[in-house]
Amino acid sequence: MGDEEWLVSAVMTVYTGAKTVVRTVYRNSKVCFEVKVGMHQGSALSPLLFMIVMETLSREFRVALPWELLYADDLVMIAETEDYLILRLNEWKDNTGNRSMRVNVNKTKVMISGEWQK
Repeated sequence: MGDEEWLVSAVMTVYTGAKTVVRTVYRNSKVCFEVKVGMHQGSALSPLLFMIVMETLSREFRVALPWELLYADDLVMIAETEDYLILRLNEWKDNTGNRSMRVNVNKTKVMISGEWQK
């Protein structure tokens, strides 16, 4: 996205070799393990990095505001028909899937406002 190389290097340093433990209500695990994939849960930097990645990945297939809105790790899609909504959702699934990401369809919610057109 044209960011300064030093900034990218600084972020990579934070994520390289990061280790974590499993925390429960009873205690933390005694064994730590390296985090090799994904965003660090609980990190203040993670939501920003996620949005930068989503912005970059979705530039070539998203429609634009107000029809699609990214917020944290959520996507809001607006469509005038059910068929067009399904088409757009499938485009998101296919395009993010091609980049080793996935849309969790089980968490998908649909809200109908006004008269629904088929």
